Amino acid sequence: MGATARHGPWQLLLLGALVFAPVDQTGGLASPAYAKEDEKKDYAPGRGPSKKRKSKRRSRRKIRRAGRDDAPKPKPGPKKPGTKKGAKPVKVNIPRKKKGTCFRNMAKVGGKFCIDRYEAYVAEVLPRGKLRRMSPFEPIDNKTNIRALVRKGRVPQGYISRDQAALACHNSGKRLCTDSEWIRACKGKKPTVWPYGKKHQPGRCNDRGVSHFNKLFGKDGKAAPQSAYTYEHLNDDRLNRPPGTCAPSGKFRKCRNSYGLYDMVGNLHEWTATPSGTFRGGYYLDVHKHGDGCDYKTTAHSPKYHDYSTGFRCCVDL
Repeated sequence: MGATARHGPWQLLLLGALVFAPVDQTGGLASPAYAKEDEKKDYAPGRGPSKKRKSKRRSRRKIRRAGRDDAPKPKPGPKKPGTKKGAKPVKVNIPRKKKGTCFRNMAKVGGKFCIDRYEAYVAEVLPRGKLRRMSPFEPIDNKTNIRALVRKGRVPQGYISRDQAALACHNSGKRLCTDSEWIRACKGKKPTVWPYGKKHQPGRCNDRGVSHFNKLFGKDGKAAPQSAYTYEHLNDDRLNRPPGTCAPSGKFRKCRNSYGLYDMVGNLHEWTATPSGTFRGGYYLDVHKHGDGCDYKTTAHSPKYHDYSTGFRCCVDL
């Protein structure tokens, strides 16, 4: 038999205290003295919150912020025309001239304004001011960084609207000509219906061209039916490419007036500044239907309209 352990009175008292001591939530023995001290630290009046309470507040703030982040965000606005996603619009530096002078390849008219000697072509302004010529046989789309340029021998820009032409002139330090300016410039120093005189001389300007539209959309060599004259067909990029259609500026040397302006009649219609939309001068297939020569005028289209026959030139104040 094993020996029985004997305990003294003080040992029994200690054992009883351990048996009846309260147990905390973690399974250890609770210490009322330390618990009261912690309670005083947490809730004593006049003192700031404990580190534990601060941590809880930070957690609640994070939850509220997360809720705000999950809220639906507003959709981004529409992109500016002519820009790619994330790309900055190209800044166009507008050229200036001295008062009383004209830009190159312009002519003075009546000592009041200057006008381009030739129909304009268009270039796209690239970063750092570089220029890239745009196709004169295609629409410009929604580009805003475009500039009007003038040079003998260049094919002028067709497929352009009045508003696009106005922007291209503006970015070149110019503007579209008013209706009255255009007529005055076309008729010359001694006003005549045709740039070269009183009577029409067929073929002196580019006014006896070939309709490539009929060849593309007509049947059996006949004229195209009215149903073929859709916006898409009228902006087909094949229409002004063949010989006998739109000619390079200044090619018809005799189509010149007393101000030294070329192709004011024929070749391409030319937009003026009229806000509602007006183009003048006729084009390579027609210089009579809506008036003769310099009196030719079309007002049937909006300023956003364009087709293969619409072109322009610019003016500027002296």
